[in-house]
Amino acid sequence: MSVVIGVLALQGDVREHIAAVIKAGAEAVPVKTREEIERVDGLIIPGGESTTVGKLLDRFGLMDVVRAMPAACKPIFGTCTGMILLAKDVENSAVDQPRLCLMDVTVRRNAFGRQVDSFEEDIPVKGIDGPVRAVFIRAPFVSDIKPGVEVLAEYQGHPILVREGHLLAAAFHPELTDDVRVHKLFIDMVEEAKKSCSSS
Repeated sequence: MSVVIGVLALQGDVREHIAAVIKAGAEAVPVKTREEIERVDGLIIPGGESTTVGKLLDRFGLMDVVRAMPAACKPIFGTCTGMILLAKDVENSAVDQPRLCLMDVTVRRNAFGRQVDSFEEDIPVKGIDGPVRAVFIRAPFVSDIKPGVEVLAEYQGHPILVREGHLLAAAFHPELTDDVRVHKLFIDMVEEAKKSCSSS
């Protein structure tokens, strides 16, 4: 089943995500308007600065259309900043910071240090054969997790790749390596969701 993945083009590695999705076997397009978001089957929220991206979503009136996607069987994949925006709770976050608040997790921002502390590790991922090279840049991690959220990968005992229904969130940047298996995992989620909705 062919699907179209939108990559939120407000900030971050938009071109890299698009290239990874295409390499993984699906169509990908940049999106930044309500109409463009409504046309895609799934959405990737790239890294960037979470406060800025949240404010831009709010300013451009995109919060509600993105929030409605999982209920419409349109999965969302948040990487780094995207993980923060998806989380229902963020440690030490400003009360008025605009977020999607869809995923039942608590996230700690910059949990592995600042930009100068960026690093790479080979991480085992549930459902993927062989380790995945994970690039951490000012990365968060999940500090608390509620029932119904599945941990797909951990680093130093902290969840860094989690799934809840039609939501997938990674603390790292899978688009910055040649390994597209995490993107393929998301494409499979989108195809499954599209199939389940069309048959119901």
